[in-house]
Amino acid sequence: MNYTLNQLNIFYKIAQNQSITKAAEELHLTQPAVSIQLKNFQDQFSIPLTEVVGRKLYITDFGKEIAAAAEQIIHQVQAIDYKTHAFEGKIAGRLTISTVSTAKYVMPYFLTDFMDANPGVDLVMDVTNKQKVIRSLEENQVDFAMVSVLPDHLKINRVELMQNKLYLVGGMARMRPKRLSAMGILKEQPLIYREPGSATRNAMEAFMAQKEIQNPRKLELTSNEALKQALIAGLGYSIMPLIGLKNELKNKDLEIIPMRGLPVITHWNLIWQQSKKLSPTALAYLTYINSEKDRIIRERFDWFEKY
Repeated sequence: MNYTLNQLNIFYKIAQNQSITKAAEELHLTQPAVSIQLKNFQDQFSIPLTEVVGRKLYITDFGKEIAAAAEQIIHQVQAIDYKTHAFEGKIAGRLTISTVSTAKYVMPYFLTDFMDANPGVDLVMDVTNKQKVIRSLEENQVDFAMVSVLPDHLKINRVELMQNKLYLVGGMARMRPKRLSAMGILKEQPLIYREPGSATRNAMEAFMAQKEIQNPRKLELTSNEALKQALIAGLGYSIMPLIGLKNELKNKDLEIIPMRGLPVITHWNLIWQQSKKLSPTALAYLTYINSEKDRIIRERFDWFEKY
């Protein structure tokens, strides 16, 4: 047998994703290139690694065994790379972070300079909903998490990064009567919420309850991007984070509607469990964040601070 590390990695990604297309996207390769490598890898075994049933790709039991072995080999090779960098006096290793979906507009800016200065660090960042972020902390799957609402059932350490401001927002395409106040909008116009469990939804519901506002005209969307597009199209109004609206406000696709009691202000926090034994890579990142966060906010988010 003469398979390569590249073929092992490609097959491992296919097994992970149960899809050639998704593996190709993750590896930044074309689908035909991944398919060719899979065929070349498969040709070296007398037992099938995959099978197609009803146009869906499945990994055989033998394929699962090979994928598990490939994962171990890949991790060992990464460990060799990390050790090489360490002996050279460089920071090296894997940094794993889980963030809530709206934090995707924030977290990358707190990573860029660190990653540029430390090419031996591999970053794995999962952008998901709040419940999965907290679960990843509970199950010790990540070094850090980025949230705006702190979990009250976990003993955590945190670094407060920057404000998270939520405003009443509408699309310029939706014409509202001039007589209609912000309070009138919340009572009479369709309101668009995030999915249950979302910190943005919780903040919006808490504000509505505080103001004793009832509105049965409720829509629900499961991502911040989908919500923005719905607002731009004129489907309704929402209370949502300012951080993801920079371009839409600049292009006048969306408008902030002033209202007493808004914005709702929370803070983005980088958190980790107190019992977590941070790796040298994670400790180096924590040192970087503590020393550079104010500079990053000043340089990268000056537009945000003006609202």
